[in-house]
Amino acid sequence: MKPWAKDFYMSTAWRSCRDAYIKSVGGLCEECLKAGMVTPGKIVHHRIHLTPANVNDPNITLDWSNLQLLCRYHHAAMH
Repeated sequence: MKPWAKDFYMSTAWRSCRDAYIKSVGGLCEECLKAGMVTPGKIVHHRIHLTPANVNDPNITLDWSNLQLLCRYHHAAMH
């Protein structure tokens, strides 16, 4: 984890948002589902990647339209 992101990822706001998002999508990898596979999601991914400039912007960090639940394979593919 990048040092500038640590406070955000340890925050109550992120943990609550992340947990609610996972529940809302049924806990499954959204990319696998598109391909007809059922795989548990492991990582809530930010579509717009977090940077030191936007890590304190809740419109980026906590907006569900910027989130996607992915398995480890698909998360690695996004990066």
